[in-house]
Amino acid sequence: MKAKKSLGQNFLLCPWVSEKMLKVADLSASDTVLEIGPGRGALTKHLLKSGAKVFAVEKDNELYALLKDKFKDEISKGQLVFYNADIKDIIKDKDFIKDIGDFKLVANIPYYITGEILRMFLSLQRRPVALTLLVQYEVAERVVSDKETLLSLSVKFYGEPKLVAKVGAKCFSPKPRVDSAILHIKSKSDLPYLELESKFFEVIRIGFASKRKKLINNLARAYDKNKLKRTFEKLGIKDTARAEELPLKKWLSLAQAFKEDRLKC
Repeated sequence: MKAKKSLGQNFLLCPWVSEKMLKVADLSASDTVLEIGPGRGALTKHLLKSGAKVFAVEKDNELYALLKDKFKDEISKGQLVFYNADIKDIIKDKDFIKDIGDFKLVANIPYYITGEILRMFLSLQRRPVALTLLVQYEVAERVVSDKETLLSLSVKFYGEPKLVAKVGAKCFSPKPRVDSAILHIKSKSDLPYLELESKFFEVIRIGFASKRKKLINNLARAYDKNKLKRTFEKLGIKDTARAEELPLKKWLSLAQAFKEDRLKC
């Protein structure tokens, strides 16, 4: 079965990648796993070997039919539950999240929805215990980098990311133009700053509005500049700092300082 470009399909070929993902995910028979886009079932096969219960969501009708036949024994035993749906739709179903309970997300996800998947799952009220994902290598690098982006800060707000291993393009069919990486994100069990969630994301969106501008000038479009200057001085942030230079802790402090402030525009 040919991969569909419209769905961003790149089927996994190298068994060592699946084995590495299972090891990093630390799966056991007591775990529940959610897999997005199982494709031809290369990763699914290894997930089932761990003894974990697997919930798999496949949007492609043809692949769904193929997988239901390929894993009919595991389905009949109740170890594998398949859904023929778009993960972006099914994740909105509160009963679905309730049914799977505490879970780990392990998947080879399409490049074009990586950011959306990360934000969607990490911001769930009942977040995955951990996420172990195959993503574009450059994206994984950006997520773990000290040079921050909107995506990296979004991930670090909810979890602790780690780039585990680089995966060459030859491990996929069709062969993509770029390399991939195994990205592991351990969800933070305690988020004492969760009350700042809305303000935090408001502040970072404004702060990154124009990468060429100094951070204080970006923020001054929405907040009082005199207060910004006082806050920057108090927090030890230089007036010349740019958004990418501030670590998560500083952004949280800014969100705290402006939590009661309304936007000017």
